[in-house]
Amino acid sequence: MRTIWNGSISFGLVSIPVGLALATKPAARQSDVSFRMLHRECRTPIRQKRWCPTHDREVGPDELVKGWEVAKGEFVIVEEEDLEAIERTDDSRSIEITRFVPLTEVDPIYFDRTYFLAPSDTSAQRRPYVLLLDALKETNMAALGRFVLRGQEHFALIRPRGEALALETLFLEEDVRSQAEIEEAVESTEVRDAELDLARQVIESLAAEFDAAELQSEYRRDLRAMLEAKLAGEEVTRPEPTAAETPVVDLMEALRASVAAASGKKPAAAKKAPAKKTAARPKAKAAARKSA
Repeated sequence: MRTIWNGSISFGLVSIPVGLALATKPAARQSDVSFRMLHRECRTPIRQKRWCPTHDREVGPDELVKGWEVAKGEFVIVEEEDLEAIERTDDSRSIEITRFVPLTEVDPIYFDRTYFLAPSDTSAQRRPYVLLLDALKETNMAALGRFVLRGQEHFALIRPRGEALALETLFLEEDVRSQAEIEEAVESTEVRDAELDLARQVIESLAAEFDAAELQSEYRRDLRAMLEAKLAGEEVTRPEPTAAETPVVDLMEALRASVAAASGKKPAAAKKAPAKKTAARPKAKAAARKSA
């Protein structure tokens, strides 16, 4: 496995040699096909120029400087030396573990990017790696720490993934947006017991084990097929638009139709008797959040 960083995991007097390797492909957040911008007439790749509208000319890399805009048209100039002065220069190349936390308590919303931690090539140095892996699996815990990668400080969570250790770089708390507005809008909304019962039936009818092999992108498939067809000189035709089904407005009818579709039966007739309502969500939580 090709590693981009080599160092160690350290906690207490324990040091575990590891290598850091990307767990996903570099273009995983995009399509697996990248495009170049061409001049339609001659099919030549175009170049993006750095243009100064004040001097009406192209500027070179040595003429560029970073600027922080504090007001419209007003900038604070930041030199490369200024940034280098605050970069973290950690020569230890160590992932310092500060504590162990229950894995189930870490919200995945804080996960930024996933890496694999590769063990040492030496058999004797792999033992502490396996020991940490087995201990985390047995206790269902994860290791929280920090390290420096390319001069940038990162918080990290080390967790077991099968028979390997995975490292998640973490967003800071200030990077995650608040969901208080959503909770406030939801907490005063009532749902009926009958609706909740039908919703459970829909969930149960579609319940299955997670299978990553099912995560297939139809867009990527169609994009590849279209490119292969164009390469072969075939004419690409636009598919006929499909007529959208008329949505069921009534929530109960929509739930019944969903249950019937999942079970292959016709939806039962709606009962006219009013269903019992569940209690509205307490507003005390909202007041507590606002005062926090």
